Amino acid sequence: MSETTTHSILGTPVEMPVQVRTATAFMGVFSVPAARAQALIAPTGLDILRYRPGRGLCTLVFVDYVDGDLGPYNEFGVCFLVRDHERAGGGVAQDVRQLVTGGAGALIHRLPVDGEFTLAAGRGIWGFPKTLADFDADHRGNIKRGSVSADGALIAKLTVAPGIGLPGKGIAASLAAYSHLDGTTRRTTWSMNPSGVRTRPGGATLELGSHPIADELRSLGLPRRALVTSSIPDLKMTFGDATRVTS
Repeated sequence: MSETTTHSILGTPVEMPVQVRTATAFMGVFSVPAARAQALIAPTGLDILRYRPGRGLCTLVFVDYVDGDLGPYNEFGVCFLVRDHERAGGGVAQDVRQLVTGGAGALIHRLPVDGEFTLAAGRGIWGFPKTLADFDADHRGNIKRGSVSADGALIAKLTVAPGIGLPGKGIAASLAAYSHLDGTTRRTTWSMNPSGVRTRPGGATLELGSHPIADELRSLGLPRRALVTSSIPDLKMTFGDATRVTS
């Protein structure tokens, strides 16, 4: 029988794996210059995945965690698709194969949240770069809207138009989630089970503010037309323990 890992977060035990029983999410996927994105993530030791020559993929996502082991909270993620750290190198063809076969990973580059407990757990257990922020998000309307601000400055506002429903449960996946904090890169197994997924080409309106995260996104050529947008009204997730990749 495998041994269960338990972490103590702010005096509260958190048993692994962490379960998210109910969440909703909406997101936009944007094409960004691979060289600029690579410069941003250089300290991680990871490589941006190139879906075509010179271009990488950046996802902006709002998540409302309704019921989970870390309690309810809102989250905004800035994520880059990256190569599996054990299969670095290669060209666009190899990168596309990783993308199609599920071998790519998602680097969680920025992760503002609005809860102290999830901030402590995210940083302490997985090395996720969680920071405190303020949210105003509507996950229930036909048009999804989210706004995130920190330190009195707007980071981003994202609006996602309705998409077309995918058959069945949509796409269930087990991904490698990478993080980098305090000089250490970590890899976490992240399983998702979504229902009611709706998606479409384009469909995003993005406004950037004056916060440093907004400036970072602006350096990637955003705002621009999204390649694709999606909304997930019912999302279940499981997070395992993190393993160290580099230090």
